[in-house]
Amino acid sequence: MVNWIIILNIAKIHLLTKIKQTAVAALGVTFGIAAYITLVSFMTGLNSMLDDLILNQTPHIHVYNEIEPSKKQPISLYETYKNSFNIVHSIKPKLSQKKIHNALPIINYLNNDKNVKGAIPQIKASIFYIAGSIELGGNITGINPLEESRLFNFKDYVIKGSPEDLKNTENGVLIGSGVAKKMSLSVGDRVQISTIKGNIFPLKIVGIYQSGIADLDAIQSFTNIKTAQTILGENKNYITDINVKLYNIDSALPFAKKIEQQFNLTAVDIKTANAQFDTGTSIRNLITYAVSFTLLVVAGFGIYNILNMLIYEKMNDIAILKAIGFSGKDVQMIFMSQAMIIGIVGGFLGLLTGLIFTNIINTIPFKTEALPTIETYPINFNPWFYFIGIVFAIISTFFAGYLPSQKAKKIDPVKIIRGQ
Repeated sequence: MVNWIIILNIAKIHLLTKIKQTAVAALGVTFGIAAYITLVSFMTGLNSMLDDLILNQTPHIHVYNEIEPSKKQPISLYETYKNSFNIVHSIKPKLSQKKIHNALPIINYLNNDKNVKGAIPQIKASIFYIAGSIELGGNITGINPLEESRLFNFKDYVIKGSPEDLKNTENGVLIGSGVAKKMSLSVGDRVQISTIKGNIFPLKIVGIYQSGIADLDAIQSFTNIKTAQTILGENKNYITDINVKLYNIDSALPFAKKIEQQFNLTAVDIKTANAQFDTGTSIRNLITYAVSFTLLVVAGFGIYNILNMLIYEKMNDIAILKAIGFSGKDVQMIFMSQAMIIGIVGGFLGLLTGLIFTNIINTIPFKTEALPTIETYPINFNPWFYFIGIVFAIISTFFAGYLPSQKAKKIDPVKIIRGQ
C-alpha cells in the first residue's frame, strides 16, 4: 500500500532542492495557461463585438411584401396558346402596393406565438433631405422607438438625443451621422423632407444615429410610425415591413418559411440575409480556437521536456530510494506527485496571470464608429475558458509526468550505483 505522507514529503524535498528547475517548470505551465486565457478571451471578445455590429441591428426575420413580375403572363392564360411556347419580353412588375395587407392582425398573431420575443412594424420610404440649397437623397424609416430599443438595441446607436425624444416629439426625426455632417445639421435644427411625390414636410432633429456603416449613416433617418404615415399621406394601417425577434435564432429559417406559406409574404431569415458574415464568423472562431489549442499543446510539450530532464538528473536519488526498499510504483508516484503539484500550482498562477492581463486589456481605450457605446477593448470573461485552462494544466502535467515516471519505475538501481 502506498504511504502518501512519505511519497508527498519526498516529492516536496525534490521540488525544493531543485527550486530553479521547479520554478521553470511551473512558469512553463503558468505562461502557457495565461497566454491561452488572454488570447481566447480577447479574440472571442472581438468576435462578439463584430457579431453584435450585425446581429444587434438585424431582425431574426424580416417580413415584407415584395413587388415582382407575375409568374403567369396573360398570354399563358389564353386557351388558344395553352400548349404553345410563349416568349414575353420586358416583363413589368404587377400593379401592387408595398404595404402589407392586414399588417396589424399579423403582428398580433406573431406576438402571441411562443417562439416570438417580439414582432414590430416599420414603414420604409425613399425621400430627399432639403436644407437650404442642399438636396440629398436618402431613406426614412418609421419605427416604434421604445420597442426597437427593447428588441434590437436601437438606443446603443443613438449618439445624441434618445429614442424617448423621438417618441415624444411630434414631427421629430433622428438623422444619420453622415447626413448631419454633409448638411451641417445638429440636434434642435430643422430639416425638410421631400417625398418622391413632391410633398415637403419640415421635421425637427431630436437626435443623431450612428450605425457604424458609413454608407447607411449617409442616407438613413428615423421617425415614429405616425409621422411616417403622415409624410406619406397614408392611414394608420399602412405598414411596409415587420421585424421579428425570436427566442432561438436557430429556428429563424423554418419560422420564416412558415410565415411565407401562411401569409403569402416574403420572409428573410437572418442567416440567409447575412450568409457571408456568418461564414466569416465561423472562420474567425475556428482560427481563435485552433491557435488557443496550439498554445496549450506547446505548453504541454515544454512541461514534458522539463520533467523528463528532471528525472534524468534524479537517477542517483531513484537508485537510493529503490535500494532502501521503495518499489517501482512508489518511485513512479513520487514523480507523478511532483508533476501534479507543478501542474496545479502553475495552472492556478496561469489563471490569475491571465485574469490580470485581460483586465489590463479591458481598460485600454478603444473607439470605433461601428459601435459608439464601446469605450475599451472588448474581453469575454467566460468562466468556461478558466475551467478549460485549469483542466488542461492538470491533464497535461499528468501525462508529462506519467511518461518519464514510467522510465523511473523501470530503472535498475544496481546499474546506476555500479556506474558511480
